[in-house]
Amino acid sequence: MVKKSGRGGAGGARQLKARVKKTGLKNSSRRWLERHLNDPYVHRAKAEGYRSRAAFKLAEIDDRHRLLAPGRRVIDLGAAPGGWCQVAAERVKSTDEKALVAAIDYLEMDPLPGVVLLRMDFLDAEAPRKLLEALGGPPDVVLSDMAAPTTGHRQTDHLRTMHLCEAAADFAVSSLVPGGHFLAKTFQGGTEAALLDRLKRNFRSVHHIKPPASRNESVELYLLAKGFKGRE
Repeated sequence: MVKKSGRGGAGGARQLKARVKKTGLKNSSRRWLERHLNDPYVHRAKAEGYRSRAAFKLAEIDDRHRLLAPGRRVIDLGAAPGGWCQVAAERVKSTDEKALVAAIDYLEMDPLPGVVLLRMDFLDAEAPRKLLEALGGPPDVVLSDMAAPTTGHRQTDHLRTMHLCEAAADFAVSSLVPGGHFLAKTFQGGTEAALLDRLKRNFRSVHHIKPPASRNESVELYLLAKGFKGRE
């Protein structure tokens, strides 16, 4: 199903490019699989022990914006398969003895060192309370890589993911410590004005970010709100 073709690279080095035969696959599926097999971030994730290429998106954002300092407490929403949890736990120096990362997803995840995992839907009414209990207090950082399952209809997918982003923002505003940060996935197509206005009222700065690890053809963006002003 998969074959590799050689190409001459810089300095005469031989580079391999995986190609997928057409047997039984739609063209769109074949293109996705070829892109995945040839993605350097996929290979890096495997080589460095990360559960997904998404780990590099968070790492790149944190390298620039310094969200995950040692000792900070982190909540990760929509955490499966766990790439963001791995980066967060490494950077805040979380351990099993003193867990500084709590994560939630309705999908099953294998355990991770320094991470308290909750298997439940974040939209469950009990989820916010259980997350705070698992963390042992309010977070310094709320992360959300949540996205609704795609339908193939771009506007519908955008609206469904925006609903998750708004729910994550509600949680961040209601739980973060003063000075805390909020990072969430959204899609190109316009962040809802009401959400942006709310974040700008509650945080010192708000940015849209597309890290290098986010594929150029992807419509995803990340919304970063820094410096929570605190609740009255």
